[in-house]
Amino acid sequence: MKRKRDPRHFARLLAIQTFFSENFDLEGKRKKHSLKDLKEINEIKDYDKELFNKIIEGVKKNKEDIDEEIRKYAPQWSLEQIKKVDLEILRIAIYEGFVDKITPPKVAIDEAIELAKELSGEASDKFINGVLGAIYENEK
Repeated sequence: MKRKRDPRHFARLLAIQTFFSENFDLEGKRKKHSLKDLKEINEIKDYDKELFNKIIEGVKKNKEDIDEEIRKYAPQWSLEQIKKVDLEILRIAIYEGFVDKITPPKVAIDEAIELAKELSGEASDKFINGVLGAIYENEK
């Protein structure tokens, strides 16, 4: 059972929000929040800084390859059609569990599902589980 105040979970949450803040407009405005702002908004005092930095750097460095994996395993959806938060959750989970393998794939999948339940809409957890599950089955 995951601890309610898991620093690794908070690192992933902050990474998602950082990417979202950098890449996507909200109501025609792009407002980049600092890490300090995001920690304050989420009332996060402690997070895994090393994991956060690895995710930020790794996803940026491997984004094209990661997006190709998403296209391959979710061919019925273009990247533009996927909810923006779901796209960031997928990118992080694929990087963490399959590209750099800093987290066991099943753990990365479980965490992505939890983040989808926490941050996204209904059925997003099933979509994310389907895409990541297909990647996992292919990687075995």
